Amino acid sequence: MNTFAVVQAVIIGLLVLGSAFYAFRKLLPGVSARALASASASLNKPWRSPLLQRLGRRLQPKQATGNCGDGCGTCGTCGPTPPKNARPDVQPLEFRPRQR
Repeated sequence: MNTFAVVQAVIIGLLVLGSAFYAFRKLLPGVSARALASASASLNKPWRSPLLQRLGRRLQPKQATGNCGDGCGTCGTCGPTPPKNARPDVQPLEFRPRQR
């Protein structure tokens, strides 16, 4: 087997692996968030090397950060954050068909 075929097989394998990871994240967001949180928790231990700890912090999903101001709703204690330019005196338009 020549070198070109090996390099080609490695590149194609990496592309397929990346595509599968992207599809996993898009199609199963809850499962992928739990898997990433588990991997992040195992890598982010004090006895791990700083490189692995940095990778664990980078893998940590946004839902697991514990920021109550983001309105993620994972803990059930905070509601959605209202838009900054929302005005309570503005009523939405409601269209109804004409009466005949």
